[in-house]
Amino acid sequence: MDVQVGDVIQTKKQHPCGANTFDVLRVGMDFKIRCTGCGREVMLPRAKIEKNIKKVIRP
Repeated sequence: MDVQVGDVIQTKKQHPCGANTFDVLRVGMDFKIRCTGCGREVMLPRAKIEKNIKKVIRP
């Protein structure tokens, strides 16, 4: 999957705040993403993120 820093991703599952879009802050073995709804930052393993991405929105 071609995801780069600065992209916005839409996920299959919602964040608890209700938003399902996230800004990508870091890419590697772990992804660091920031919720566009509440601003919380989360680090998740690459395998989990790639499984849950619905679509990538370029800036």
